[in-house]
Amino acid sequence: MRFSRPRPPRRIDAAVPMINVVFLLLIFFLMAARIAPPPPFDITLPAATGETPLGEGAILFAAADGTLSFAGQSGVAALATVAAQAPEALTLRADAAFPAPDLAALLAQLATMGVAAVDLAIRAP
Repeated sequence: MRFSRPRPPRRIDAAVPMINVVFLLLIFFLMAARIAPPPPFDITLPAATGETPLGEGAILFAAADGTLSFAGQSGVAALATVAAQAPEALTLRADAAFPAPDLAALLAQLATMGVAAVDLAIRAP
């Protein structure tokens, strides 16, 4: 009696389901990612030590020459936009060369606008 050879199991191409999963993960991460706009000008943050992470939300930029930028507005219009939006918390990304008296005056002006908390962005040494 002659026995026939058993058929080899059908090979299933496992690459197609893997490509589908990778494609779905790519779409998920693209949809879940938050794309931050670039800063309006180059800023060198002051060096300091701190362990408290910055909160998300409104960001006010201050250049070394005193130029302010907030929500796409620059100069005096930036402070007018801060006053119009009246955020309770604000992150200040000031250049390391921004004069300290100007910083103190800016913080006092923000307090009069109703900003209750200002986080100063720093770079770790």
